[in-house]
Amino acid sequence: MEATQVKPKVSTSAPATPEKQAPKFKAPKKKRKWPKRLIILLVIVAVLALLLSRCMNAGSQIVSSAYLPYTTEMRDMTVSVSGTGTIEPIHSYKVTTLVSGEILEAPFEEGQTVHKGDVLFRIDSKDVESNIEQLQLNVQSAQLALNDLLETQSDNQKDRNLKAEDAGVITKLYVEQGDSVSIGAPIADVLDRDHMKLKVPFHSADAAGFYVGQTATVVVDGTAQSLTGTVDEIAVTDEVGPGGTLVRQVTIRVDNPGVLSETSRGTASVNGAACASGAAFAYASSSQITAKAAGDVETLSIKEGDRVSEGQVVGVLSEVDLDSQIENARISLETAQLSLKNAQEKLDDYTITSTIDGEVIEKNLDVGDNISGVSSSGTSVSYPAVIYDRSQLTFDMDIDEKDISKIQVGQKVEITADALDGESFTGVVDKININGTTTSGHTSYPVTVLVDGSPEELYPGMNVSAKIIVEEAGSVLTLPVEAVERGDTVLVALPGCLDENGNVADLSAVEERQVTLGRNDDNYIEIVDGLEDGEVVVALSPQGSSIMSAMGMG
Repeated sequence: MEATQVKPKVSTSAPATPEKQAPKFKAPKKKRKWPKRLIILLVIVAVLALLLSRCMNAGSQIVSSAYLPYTTEMRDMTVSVSGTGTIEPIHSYKVTTLVSGEILEAPFEEGQTVHKGDVLFRIDSKDVESNIEQLQLNVQSAQLALNDLLETQSDNQKDRNLKAEDAGVITKLYVEQGDSVSIGAPIADVLDRDHMKLKVPFHSADAAGFYVGQTATVVVDGTAQSLTGTVDEIAVTDEVGPGGTLVRQVTIRVDNPGVLSETSRGTASVNGAACASGAAFAYASSSQITAKAAGDVETLSIKEGDRVSEGQVVGVLSEVDLDSQIENARISLETAQLSLKNAQEKLDDYTITSTIDGEVIEKNLDVGDNISGVSSSGTSVSYPAVIYDRSQLTFDMDIDEKDISKIQVGQKVEITADALDGESFTGVVDKININGTTTSGHTSYPVTVLVDGSPEELYPGMNVSAKIIVEEAGSVLTLPVEAVERGDTVLVALPGCLDENGNVADLSAVEERQVTLGRNDDNYIEIVDGLEDGEVVVALSPQGSSIMSAMGMG
């Protein structure tokens, strides 16, 4: 029989002990908390990732919204340079005057057309006219005084001239330039050694048939030499000659062959008739130049040995006092004439005429007013009258230094006026002023435009905008100017860049491309190379630039 193990039965009741024992302390087990914390951390990370993803998407959407799409297209381009100006008449005349006085005449009215040279104002000039009469008397008096002195000088001029009475050689000079001389003082001795004279008697009957200039034959004593001469002088009376015969003295002039002197003697015959007796030769002339007035030798043109001719002026005596008087008289006359001229010119100022053809825009003074600038009502005026020539209208516009080289005289100009909506006008460039104005390192140049046809709608003072047509470019590939903001590169939209509405959705789907730029007008720029018609370019909008700056990405 198999034995069966019997387990002892355990009593659930506390054993009977004489004392109650304290229960034994057991430490509680730690609970594991890290799985819970990990879960929390993962949740936080997931939330942050979600938020960051949303922020990035939002930021991407904001950045994308800062860009706008621009499509290239073919268009007719007109290259122009724009500016503004103020309409002015081609000519204007604002009346001014240098004189004052009461207006006696003002024969025109406001709105009237006047012509160049028409009288506008005639001013009382009685005081000036009286002054002119006195100045005319002053001129006459000064002229008479000068004439008297000049007449005196003319009379004295002959006496002041040092003149040779005969031809010959200066054998002695008594003075030098600058010397003072008195009346009758010797200046120089003149001797004619080239000619000799022989004065011999002829029987009166023979001499009666002679005449001055008649040929004569002269024989020098002691020589067989005969000379040809001419009768120079015939005495008018007879005298008793040798042997009691009646003779008449005849003077014969001969050229000196060089050997004759006043010691030589000779005889002569005329027309076969011989002289009654011989005589000594004499020099043809021997004279002295003397001073006929007192003064200083101002000029002297001779020296000893010089030859002079009959009547030659060899010097002049000064007459300082008379010259000084004449000079003062001339100055007085010139002063009087200048004063008269100025007064006469001033008289012209009392009659004001129009300098242009045009319309009277303002008439601020009338008969009875004072031309000094105050009307009869007591109000001051800037100008007595203003005249405009509106046959041609013009204006100036300032052109930037970067554009001025494009501007040429004769270019067409399109014009609009702020005050005339919907109306346009044309003109041409008339003048380019190279005298530029520089402000803050930036220079502009004034260009003058003439308006075609002088339209009546345009009034002086109206503000106008103008475009100078530089070039008609024709049909070219273009983009808006604001689409090209990065020099010669653009951002070309690739598939996915734009959403179904054509807005920029994904800025990463772009391609940076280099382009060649050409001409431009105010709104569009020509694309010469790098893009095709219809391609889309994205670029920052003006508002987008502000957004990017605010995000710190500008």
